Amino acid sequence: MNKQSGFTLMELIITMAIAAIVLAIGVPSFQGMMRNNRVIANTNDFLGSLNLARSEAIKRGAGSRVVLCPGTQAGCSGTAWGSGWVVFVDANNNGVWDTGEQVLRVHEPLAGGDTLTGNTPVSTYISFTADGTARVANSNAFQAGTLTFTLCNSTNQRNTVVINSVGRARVVPISTSCP
Repeated sequence: MNKQSGFTLMELIITMAIAAIVLAIGVPSFQGMMRNNRVIANTNDFLGSLNLARSEAIKRGAGSRVVLCPGTQAGCSGTAWGSGWVVFVDANNNGVWDTGEQVLRVHEPLAGGDTLTGNTPVSTYISFTADGTARVANSNAFQAGTLTFTLCNSTNQRNTVVINSVGRARVVPISTSCP
């Protein structure tokens, strides 16, 4: 007689229970890792655009200004940084993307309902001059400010991008209670 081999019902139930326990522990950790990676990616994308605007302003030299504003390929739009942003050469120094001004980069909206908001000095645009400083359009006043990502990582930290008076940006993680 040939002997049939296979799993018994008890072996199958034990294997399924172990798999369920491993998944119950692993899925929340994986979700936290994905959230952390999204926070880092969004922050790095924004910093990359800031650094591009600053370096282009320096590269282009005297009389040039490069602006980063919230918006899409259609143009700058209010204060909704989370809907995307545009880096452009501001030929007439007004802080607004006008027809004919050269676009350097357009960033798509942030995914997953994430938002990015700026305080008053940087709520509608960030403008860099030829010396790399952030200055208010049509003025020589310093433009320093703070932009905060609302997406929190798994340790309840939000990334805040701080732009100082000489135009340098840095990331400051702040602890907060997340929704």
